[in-house]
Amino acid sequence: MADGDGVRLERDGTGIVAIVLDRPKKQNAVSSAMWRALARYCDAIEADPSVRVVIVRGAPPAFSAGADIAEFPEVFADEEAARRYNDLVQDALARLEGMSVPTIAQVAGSCIGGGCGLALACDLRMAAADARFGITPARLGLAYSLGDVKRLVDLVGPARAKDILFSARLLDAEEALRIGLVDRVVSPEELDGTVRAYARSLLDLSGSSHRRIKRIVRLVLDGAVAETEESRMLRDRAVSHPDFVEGRRAFLEKRRPRFT
Repeated sequence: MADGDGVRLERDGTGIVAIVLDRPKKQNAVSSAMWRALARYCDAIEADPSVRVVIVRGAPPAFSAGADIAEFPEVFADEEAARRYNDLVQDALARLEGMSVPTIAQVAGSCIGGGCGLALACDLRMAAADARFGITPARLGLAYSLGDVKRLVDLVGPARAKDILFSARLLDAEEALRIGLVDRVVSPEELDGTVRAYARSLLDLSGSSHRRIKRIVRLVLDGAVAETEESRMLRDRAVSHPDFVEGRRAFLEKRRPRFT
């Protein structure tokens, strides 16, 4: 499914959907039109109960080189233009981060600036050994949005986040794995198969549990340190969901559950 704005959807009929950044000649630099398309696709996926896992990737050879610099004279023309553009970007990232199903960034090649922000908004990041990461507002005299900084701090801690942002340096995949920026590194040839195998493995498990887990983790990241009314509801109501009925029955019958 093509959007015509540099983003397309790939469906394989199994419940796995890929959001593909598709401007390979521009290293998948993300334009304003692409941010809008991304937000639309996130809404469409969230409304589709058949979707169980989302993969975000770039058309080879890169994940994304970041924001489309060709747009800078327009989107950063003045403070009001910058506010509109930054709000557009943050809206798209918030929709991706807020999706109820698991999301996986499949990172090969460059993952820079806004591209790195896109990967940070996913639940997991799996990278090829040739991937390179960087967040570079200090090279341009810009600031980084609070939402993006919080995602980075949540993953690597405040000191490492400051180092990445202060230095604007590029990190190789090995360092990104060591500090927690990515979750798995494999050879470039293995990346697609590794991500797909992991996504398929989630299809055998409870989608209801995945949604509840994502929401509870979000409560923790947003500052909850004790049970809240929402977390209790998510925990307690799980026992009346058909997935738990099937999971319990399958456990007692010593067979694999068939979640719907």
